[in-house]
Amino acid sequence: MSSAVIARPQPQVLGDLIARSSGRAAHAVRDVLLVAGAAGLVGVLAQVSVRLSFTPVPITGQTLGVLLAGTALGWRRAAAAMALYAVAGMAGVPWFAGHSAGYVGASFGYILGFFAAATACGFLAERGADRSVLRSVPAMLAGEILIYAFGCAWLAIDLHLSASATLADGLTPFVVGDAIKAAIAAGLLPAVWKLAGPREQDDPRA
Repeated sequence: MSSAVIARPQPQVLGDLIARSSGRAAHAVRDVLLVAGAAGLVGVLAQVSVRLSFTPVPITGQTLGVLLAGTALGWRRAAAAMALYAVAGMAGVPWFAGHSAGYVGASFGYILGFFAAATACGFLAERGADRSVLRSVPAMLAGEILIYAFGCAWLAIDLHLSASATLADGLTPFVVGDAIKAAIAAGLLPAVWKLAGPREQDDPRA
């Protein structure tokens, strides 16, 4: 009499480590909680906000939450989380920067950029980009570039700014802070994989 051994599926991203051996219902609940939790994390970090006198775009902690959500959840759940964040905020949930809600004007492009960045980071993470610092850094940079691309484009159109003014208002004041946040995210994800154990850290796609 022989017994079949059913191998657990290899996790693609950190979110897959939760409820791996459970049924579909547990996976669905897990995914809903992860999506809601990621949106909430970005909302909380948005309240770490510093207003600058020369630009409508505040310095916030949101970018860190977006990068972490994307790489930890994978692109589908990350996209859903950022869509929830944007739609709920537009509907009146006061979790944009400074407890604001609704259409936030010239800085709204950055919120659209969050969706693109988290989706891209999740896509790259599912291909092993979060397993080492050397691979995490380019993924985080890709996310940052997308945030700035959407944010600066919207800012320029909304305020009718020149290219130089757009960079001065929408990019230059935030580069150093966002580089630090990207470095934190790029180091944190591989560290969590290592804590998860050598079996989880081994990436069959590498």
